[in-house]
Amino acid sequence: MDAKAKKILHNTYWTGGRWKLGGPSCTDEDFEYAKSMGVMFDPVTTTHDECVLKIRELHEHKITKEKVVRAFLHSLSTRKVYLRSALSSFALTYDLPVHKFEEQKAEEMNYSSCHDCNERKLMSDEQYVNVDVNVLNFERSKWGGVRLNRLLYCLLDLELLSREEALDVTNEDIAILKSMVQAIEDCSDKDAARQLEKRWKDLFKANQYERDFVMEIWGYAGLLQSTDKYRNERGRGGTDFMSVATWRGEDGYSAERLFDYFGPYLQ
Repeated sequence: MDAKAKKILHNTYWTGGRWKLGGPSCTDEDFEYAKSMGVMFDPVTTTHDECVLKIRELHEHKITKEKVVRAFLHSLSTRKVYLRSALSSFALTYDLPVHKFEEQKAEEMNYSSCHDCNERKLMSDEQYVNVDVNVLNFERSKWGGVRLNRLLYCLLDLELLSREEALDVTNEDIAILKSMVQAIEDCSDKDAARQLEKRWKDLFKANQYERDFVMEIWGYAGLLQSTDKYRNERGRGGTDFMSVATWRGEDGYSAERLFDYFGPYLQ
């Protein structure tokens, strides 16, 4: 990601350690530069159906599991947090069929009224009109993504990763991954996501928010799965986490998903 364009993107939304008062703003000149670098974009008007078709195109021709795995691993030692969420974007959409919005309505709407999206924990709308996707890329480059299970975010995330050159995975990246897995194994049965976040604190360079969203990414990717979705959530009024809100240490990690994604690197 071009450093100057990234700075423009961040300064558009963030100043003094907080969201910019009065809303996002940047000069036309800065916007055009960031846009030319593929970091900022014009407002997006599209439909659910068009997003689904584009996502399928990406999976069939540009994005592979190996590419998203290597991107995630590469991010661990480099702290290029914007490379991480493609793992969850891939996992949430890899088997998403071509379908029309509410072609089949969700019986129990947890994420979307569209059955196919709802079944995959994807939040989707029928229409998107003049949507500011720059804020999504800001969150992606600042913390590693926030609105991880939004259909439009997954599309943007995978599109941007498809433009990345081949990424190296180092021995340091692999060592960090193994230490992250070991930290999960070391959790006590009643440990919640916050306790796991603290166990990850000294394993790779990141602040709390970045570690939180790595856990969310692992949750949406099926690596951290709760065996009891009806458990009480922990945190500030149950609002700390989304995909790992009811995860506990006794759940551990999905060995099947871990092997599926990271198997070659854990041997």
